[in-house]
Amino acid sequence: MLDDLCSGLAQIHGDTLMVDVLYTSNYKDEPLLDRPYRKIQIDTNFSTLRFMWTVRSVTQKNQYDLVVSAQIEGTVLCWIASLGLDNRFIAYLHGNPYRERTHWKAHVLFFVMKAVVLRRLAGVFGTSSRQLEAFYQMFGIDVARHWVPNPVRSFSVGDVQPRQDDGLVYIVNVGRYDRQKGQDLLIDAFASAINMRSNLRLRLVGHGADEQLLRNKVEALGIQDYVSFEYYPTNPAPALSRSDIYVSSSRWEGWSLAICEALRFGLPVIATNCDFGPSEILTDCRLGRLITPEDVGSMTDAILYYVDNLEDQKVFAHFRKGYIERFDIDRVVGIHAQALIAANKR
Repeated sequence: MLDDLCSGLAQIHGDTLMVDVLYTSNYKDEPLLDRPYRKIQIDTNFSTLRFMWTVRSVTQKNQYDLVVSAQIEGTVLCWIASLGLDNRFIAYLHGNPYRERTHWKAHVLFFVMKAVVLRRLAGVFGTSSRQLEAFYQMFGIDVARHWVPNPVRSFSVGDVQPRQDDGLVYIVNVGRYDRQKGQDLLIDAFASAINMRSNLRLRLVGHGADEQLLRNKVEALGIQDYVSFEYYPTNPAPALSRSDIYVSSSRWEGWSLAICEALRFGLPVIATNCDFGPSEILTDCRLGRLITPEDVGSMTDAILYYVDNLEDQKVFAHFRKGYIERFDIDRVVGIHAQALIAANKR
């Protein structure tokens, strides 16, 4: 996402914005080719002090008008590292600010954000308007807030795999195997649904620390013949193109690119009405259905509804695909550019 956004900003708005991106770790899916933006690679080996020193050195050398940093803790660390340099910062929220205070260091950094940093920010960006409102409610200080949605990529014809004509209904979930994503709840709901509709199959697409726990749960329920664990590290299109219904079972979200990508393929979406993104995406009943978070019964009922009405729901596939075009990269890059320009003028 970062690479797509910054590439778009440099290509489309290069006459107004000069974009540098500082990479402080080597990421598995990091872009290797030359980029439209200037890439600065300095590995800090996950050391907080080295990270702060690197931020200070880079920003002092290049004298940026704006420095965009991710999340609350990261913004505070970058701001402290730049004391005396006259840098102006934007905090870019991606997750749930209510969930980030998980250890004592986070509590300290949140306090510093509220007491010192927040009044000095050029703005706060967020992927969800509800997320931005939660940030305001948490800190009680009204700084300029900008809604900047994530871009939703388009998929090439080569990414799509042909749908099997086997009489089965495939339910798919894409996400990190983690308690946040709620795959354990989906497995329970699927186990209940398959007792009533034996033609169902579940695809769990992703990877993560909880994979073995989820596999153990599937085996304990005796449904291992009906559930597949699949891994597409950079492109879920093969799984989405061969599925019928998408289920987002998350306990919380910042936004949800996975929901948007499912809609890109015309799939009806069942999503928990959790904080923050799903309710801002599924704004029309033709897109899908919101259910109560952590309610396995509601999830089971929703799965059965879409299974029983699958043919009728296919009528809305073009509507879903058309709806998601509002998050195409060119449009989203334009929103980001306007927000950056506004923050710099302020």
